[in-house]
Amino acid sequence: MRPNPAEEPRGLITELRAALDAIPADDPRNYLRQSLQVLVPLVEQVHHRLQTLETRLDALESGHRRPGDTPPPAPSGGMRLRKHLLTAPPLARVSPCGAKAITAIATVWVTSEAADAPIDHAFDQSRGPGGSRWVAAAPGEQRLILAFDTPQTIRMISLEVEEAEVSRTQVLNMSMSCDGGQTYQELRRQEYTFSPPGTTFEREEWAVKVEGVTHLQLVIVPDKGGQPCRATLTSLDVL
Repeated sequence: MRPNPAEEPRGLITELRAALDAIPADDPRNYLRQSLQVLVPLVEQVHHRLQTLETRLDALESGHRRPGDTPPPAPSGGMRLRKHLLTAPPLARVSPCGAKAITAIATVWVTSEAADAPIDHAFDQSRGPGGSRWVAAAPGEQRLILAFDTPQTIRMISLEVEEAEVSRTQVLNMSMSCDGGQTYQELRRQEYTFSPPGTTFEREEWAVKVEGVTHLQLVIVPDKGGQPCRATLTSLDVL
């Protein structure tokens, strides 16, 4: 427990003033009284600064206290307010509950991948802003196909895309095949505009509820206006 230096000098100042006032003007000790009266304002300034420091330390302790920590003792005259500062919770960085293990049940086909950002990154455990991601090797439309080993029942598709550099309007088109990839039926078409540094991250969750799916296809147009942008994908989960 930290001592409270701000409370101690007050009694000393009062006693010092009383002692000085008690010395008669014709007393031989009057010279001491005059000298000490010069020091009293300095002591009061130190006392005031200690009070200010104590207030700042309390504020810092309140801001860094974690749940479960024992709060400091209450100030005299009342109970201390129990508080902590809220911070924004991080976005989940693990696969959603019930997500299918794509590496175990499907083959992934993709039109291209950058050497340092392969399609594997879209199916690892890194999620949210700053997570690892797939990046196309070249600008323009890209196609990603999940070819399942056996027909799948799909109830939800979740994906994330991050773009921190280029302002662009992306188009996503998700479709499925139930005949071995011979024909495809559109499930969702979604446009999203990135505008760094403000809007840089997209997360979509699409409820689909389909059965007997042999192939799932995602077509990405990185910019519908035709800018030479590269498609990216932070995560793709199938539930």
